[in-house]
Amino acid sequence: MKPAKHISPAEETALIKKAQSGDDHAFTRLVRIYEDTVYGFAYKVCRDKAKAEETWQDTFVNVYRKLNQFDSKSKFSTWLYSIVANNCRMKRRKTKLELASTYIDKHQDSHSRMESNENPPAVAAWRDTPLDKMMNAELKSKLDTAIQKLPYEYRVVFILRDIEEQSAEETGKILKLSVPAVKSRLRRARIFLREQLNEYMTA
Repeated sequence: MKPAKHISPAEETALIKKAQSGDDHAFTRLVRIYEDTVYGFAYKVCRDKAKAEETWQDTFVNVYRKLNQFDSKSKFSTWLYSIVANNCRMKRRKTKLELASTYIDKHQDSHSRMESNENPPAVAAWRDTPLDKMMNAELKSKLDTAIQKLPYEYRVVFILRDIEEQSAEETGKILKLSVPAVKSRLRRARIFLREQLNEYMTA
């Protein structure tokens, strides 16, 4: 997650310390720096405007209440991402779309077998395919629908890795997953999306 407004690591650290000391102006600045990216990530994961707006509000309430718990051992953005992801997960409901998407697991090996595989076949990053160069309104709509079909645990990994461009290590920290688990879920998500958009991938 990159701040919407430019700020150096040193400036961010100083701002966080001021906010932790009770400086409301400093906290307001943090909100303004990250508000757009928090909402954007929330919407991509929740796939619903109302839920994304609720998540945005809940996230900054959580940040305000728990800011003193942030110890700077990890990136502030990583900590913020984890709060957003957790809030989205709590708001998640078993919609018909999510229930229909569970076949991802039924047609592949179980989580434990896949996630313990240290050397699964590689699948290229989404942004490394010709798809990125041929984006149009129709394809964007189909891709959005396909992403919505991904079960939450795959969707959030795909978004963090291939859209937000987080590393496997950072994604693991955000979601409290091992790096092999992140790679396994990302691989499954990529395969599923390619199958959904096969006519475009083979054109």
